[in-house]
Amino acid sequence: MENKEVMEKIVSLCKRRGFIFQSSEIYGGLASAWDYGPLGVELKRNVKEAWWKSVVHTREDVVGLDASILMSPKVWDASGHTENFHDDKVDCRYCKKRFRSDQLEERDCKTREKCDFTEARAFNLMFKTHLGPVEDEKAVTYLRPETAQGIFVNFKNVLDSTHRKLPLGIAQIGKSFRNEITPGNFTFRTREFEQMEIEYFTHPDQAEACHQQWIDERFQWYLDLGMTKDRLRLRKHPDDELAHYAKGCSDIEYEFPFGWSELEGIANRTDFDLKQHAQFSGEKLQYHDQVAGEKYFPFVIEPSGGVDRATLAFLVDAYHEEEVEGRSRVSLRLSPKLAPIKVAVLPLLKKNVDLVELARRIKKDLQKDIVCVYDDTAAIGKLYRRQDEVGTCFCVTVDVDSLEDGQVTVRERDSMKQERISVEGLKEYLMSKL
Repeated sequence: MENKEVMEKIVSLCKRRGFIFQSSEIYGGLASAWDYGPLGVELKRNVKEAWWKSVVHTREDVVGLDASILMSPKVWDASGHTENFHDDKVDCRYCKKRFRSDQLEERDCKTREKCDFTEARAFNLMFKTHLGPVEDEKAVTYLRPETAQGIFVNFKNVLDSTHRKLPLGIAQIGKSFRNEITPGNFTFRTREFEQMEIEYFTHPDQAEACHQQWIDERFQWYLDLGMTKDRLRLRKHPDDELAHYAKGCSDIEYEFPFGWSELEGIANRTDFDLKQHAQFSGEKLQYHDQVAGEKYFPFVIEPSGGVDRATLAFLVDAYHEEEVEGRSRVSLRLSPKLAPIKVAVLPLLKKNVDLVELARRIKKDLQKDIVCVYDDTAAIGKLYRRQDEVGTCFCVTVDVDSLEDGQVTVRERDSMKQERISVEGLKEYLMSKL
C-alpha cells in the first residue's frame, strides 16, 4: 500500500469513527485547524496522562505547573522571540502559494518549471492580540509560542513554595500558538497545538550526563507504549543546526507515511533562559546551594514534545489492515494505556430483554473501574469490526448461554482469541489483562 493511501485511510477513519474532525467544517473548514471528537479526546487525554505519570507521578525530582497562555510582552523580549522568532518566506507569482525559503525543494507547486519567486520576507510567527478595550501599542501582547517561558518565569516561585533542591524538573502540558505559513500533514503541523514540556534544572557540571539520561528515558517512553522500534530513531543536531543558546540537542523522530519527522526534541539549553530573565526583570534567579556554599545559574535540559504529534504517531503506528476470511479487517492496535475504550459489552440479541438486562448490569459494574461502552446497534460481527477499528481492547459478548451458566465470551482485539469467563470473575480478568 502506498504511503499516501495509508495516510488517507487514517484520516478517513478519524473522521468516520469520531477521532478528529475538520474545524468549522459546516462553514467550509478552517485550514490546519482540527477538533478532537469523542474518541480522539479520550486518546489524546490518555497520551497526556501517560506522559504525566511517567515524568511527574513516578519521579521525586519533577513537579507540575500550568502557566497562563497570556504573559507580559517583556517575557518575549527577554526570550528573544520578539526580535528573532520569524521565518523567511517567498511567494510564487505563478501559483500564488507561499513557501519557506529554506524548503523550496519540498514545495507542492502546480508547475515547478514556472515558479517565479518574490524576494524573501520575514514573517513573525507569534499571534498578536490586545489586552483591554483599547487596541493600541501599549495593549499589545502575544499568544505564547511555547510553554517553556512560563516555566522559566516561575522558577523562583516553585523553589520558594516547594522548598525543593536541585536537580529539579518542572513539567507542563499546554496550548501554544505559532502563525505557521505552511502548516499541513493532518494534525502534524498546525497553528494551534499542545505541548508536553519539561525544564529540568541542574548543576552545570551535571548537565551533559543529565541530557543523555533524558534522551534515553524519553525514547523508551514511546517504546513502552507500544510504538514500533523500527519506526523510531534519534537524530543528533549538527552544530550548525543548534539554537544559539543550546549546547546540544537530539530529536526523537518517527517514520510517518509522509516521511521521518520530529516527535520530540531534548535540548541542553545551558543557563541562557534564567540569565535573560534575570537581566530583563531585575530578579535574582540564581540558585543558592547552601550545603556547597555556591550560587549559580542552573543549566536546563528540555525534553519538549507535541501532544498532537504523539497522538498522530500512535494512531499511525497502531493502524493495521489484514484479510480475514476474504474480508478486509482494520484494527487499531493501541496499547491498553492509550486505547480510548478498553471494553465493549455486546448483547448477542437486543430483543431478548433478559440478555440486555444482564449486559447492561455487567457494563454498569465494569465502568466503575474500566472505560467501557455498551452497544447493541448491529449484528455481532459488525459490532466486533466497529470496536476493532477504534482500538477497543476487549469485547464481552453476552449470549443466551450466559443466562444459564453465568459465563460470557471475551474476545481479544489483536488475536481475535475468544475465551469463556464467569461474570463474577470478569472484572478481575479484564483488569489483569489491561
